[in-house]
Amino acid sequence: LSRQKTIQAIGRELLLQKDYLGGEKIQTIYFGGGTPSILSEKELDSLLEVIHSNFPISPDSEFTLEANPDDLTVEKLRQLRRAGINRLSIGIQSFDDEVLRYLNRAHDSVMASRCVHSAHEAGFDNISVDLIYAIPKLDNARWKEAIDEALQLDPQHISSYALTIEEKTVYGKWAARGKIKAVDDDAAAYQLQILVDILETHAYEQYEVSNFSKPGFQSQHNSNYWKNKNYLGVGPSAHSYNGLSRQYNISNNHLYVDSIQSMKIPSSVEILTREDKINEYLLTSLRTAWGVNLAVLRQDYGFDPLNTHQQYVRILVDRQLATIKNDTLILSKSGLLLADKIASDLFVIAP
Repeated sequence: LSRQKTIQAIGRELLLQKDYLGGEKIQTIYFGGGTPSILSEKELDSLLEVIHSNFPISPDSEFTLEANPDDLTVEKLRQLRRAGINRLSIGIQSFDDEVLRYLNRAHDSVMASRCVHSAHEAGFDNISVDLIYAIPKLDNARWKEAIDEALQLDPQHISSYALTIEEKTVYGKWAARGKIKAVDDDAAAYQLQILVDILETHAYEQYEVSNFSKPGFQSQHNSNYWKNKNYLGVGPSAHSYNGLSRQYNISNNHLYVDSIQSMKIPSSVEILTREDKINEYLLTSLRTAWGVNLAVLRQDYGFDPLNTHQQYVRILVDRQLATIKNDTLILSKSGLLLADKIASDLFVIAP
C-alpha cells in the first residue's frame, strides 16, 4: 500500500467528516501518530489545503506536528515552518545513547540536541520534548542527567511518560523470558517526583500529570482533551469525540483505504452513557492542575462526589492528597501521583 494512497484516503475522510464538529471553529490542529514528519512538503500542503477549505480555522490556532529527531533536517524544519506548523513535539525520549539503543530509537543524543537547536534557528518558539522514565537500568542519577540535558535545550514544554511494557511488544516478550524486569510502581513514581521537583525549580508548571510547561505554553490541543472538548481524528486508528459518542477508526491501513475509497468511514461508534461521561470527566480533569469543576458535574450530570463519596473525599483532604477550593476538587502534587486510582475510586457504576 503506497503512502500516497493513504494520504489521499485521509483527505477524503476529512471531506466525509466536514460536518462532524458542527461548524465549530478549529482552535488546534495536531499531526501525530506514526511519523508525520516524514511527509513531503507537497503531501503536507495537500492535507492542509483540504483542512483550510472545509473547516473554519481560528487565525491564532495552535498547529502541532509530532517528529522524530532523525527526521528533522534543517531543510525539513524550514519546510514545516512554510507549511504553517507553529509547534513541534519531538520524541527525544532520552539523551543517553545506551538507553536510546535499548529503546531501539534511530537517533542518538547528539542528533537529539542538534535538532532542537536547529528548530530554534528555523524560527520555532514553541517546542515540546518527550522524555521516558521507569526504564530498566535507568537509575536515578542517569535520569537526573537526562532532565538536565533537556533543560539545557530550553524547550517551552516537556512531556514525560513511564515506559509501559505491553504483552505483545518486544519488551513484553523480553519480560516474559526474564530478559528484562519492569520497574516497579514505587520506583517509577519516585522518578516522576524527581522530574516534578527539578522542573519546578526551573519555572515549569505541572499542569497535567505527565505534562510541564513554561508560563503561556500549555499544549492547547491536549488541554482541550482534558477539558472534555470535542475533537475530530482522521486516519487509521484515529479517535473522535463529539460529546455524545466516541468513534474509533480501524487500525489496518489497507482496510481503511479500501473503505474510504467506497466513501464509507471504517469506524465503530460507542454511544456514551451518563456514567461514561461522568467517569471520563473525572479521569481527565483529576489529572490536571485545574481539577474537577464540581458545578459542571452537578449541572450537566446531576452528580456530586461530595455527596456520593463524602467520606472518601474527606480522607483525601485530611491526607493532603486533595483540596476543595472555589467549588473545585484539585489534587495536590502527591495526589497527582495517584490520580488514576483516585478517579477510579470516584467512578459511578451503572445501575
